[in-house]
Amino acid sequence: MEDIKQYTGAEKLDQSLFFGISRMEDIYDKHQGRPDAPHRHDYYTVLLVKQARGRHLLDFTEYELKGTQVYFIAPGQVHQVIETERSSGFAIVFSNQFLVENNIPLQFIEDLNLFNDYLDQPPLPLSKEEFEKLAAYSEEMLVLFRSPLKFNSQALGAYLKLFFIHCNNLCSLDINDLARKHGASGLLKLFKVLLNQHYASWHSAAEYADALHVSADHLNRVVKSLVGRTVKEMIQSRITIAAKRLLYFSDLSAKEIGYRLGFSEPANFSSFFKNCTGISPSNFRKVQ
Repeated sequence: MEDIKQYTGAEKLDQSLFFGISRMEDIYDKHQGRPDAPHRHDYYTVLLVKQARGRHLLDFTEYELKGTQVYFIAPGQVHQVIETERSSGFAIVFSNQFLVENNIPLQFIEDLNLFNDYLDQPPLPLSKEEFEKLAAYSEEMLVLFRSPLKFNSQALGAYLKLFFIHCNNLCSLDINDLARKHGASGLLKLFKVLLNQHYASWHSAAEYADALHVSADHLNRVVKSLVGRTVKEMIQSRITIAAKRLLYFSDLSAKEIGYRLGFSEPANFSSFFKNCTGISPSNFRKVQ
């Protein structure tokens, strides 16, 4: 089984400052409608879809690809766009370095909570008016991207920030107010950092709570209030995504994957995976 294909910013532009924007219809024409293989990027991707028909697979979850919606794909996520007709809209890509160079703190992207690399991430649906506003920002970015004008990079950064602020306002349900009142946002961010670092060895909420010097009950209340899922569910989701990626894109046996993800017995890993996904590791590998 071959390793997963990975695209890097250097393949798009040979420079550390990386931003790109294209029309989806131009990408479709370039590839003659052929879907790419499942792949991942080391940069952020946003798809603002005006009109489409097909499927979008994001970390092994399938979503209907259709008009007036926007997808947010974090670095490292496995995705594939399968179009059954010519799509229209915009594909925007940018790197962490682009944010830094244009004075957009990385924390700003995290605060938006639009990019999640291991939680369910359906597209953001848009009304016609909402789409037109985001499309206007995208049109401006496309003109600037093709322009040699001085300071166009800073202008691109400004429009990108406006784009994300508008998206965040569309899906925000008083989360920011809750975070400001209770200081919950900071705790959630620290938990996510620890989860990405230790998911293969820390499998209980208590281990994360101890590291954060709070009770497991408090951590669970905070996390659930902000993302709608329990600490246990987030831990399970992170481990499951890692397992699926390894099953699909590596030649490691289920036993080896289980050990890599912190399960001392193969049967424990198989039971965990089946409880979370409804299918055994071996059967998941067969049907993909």
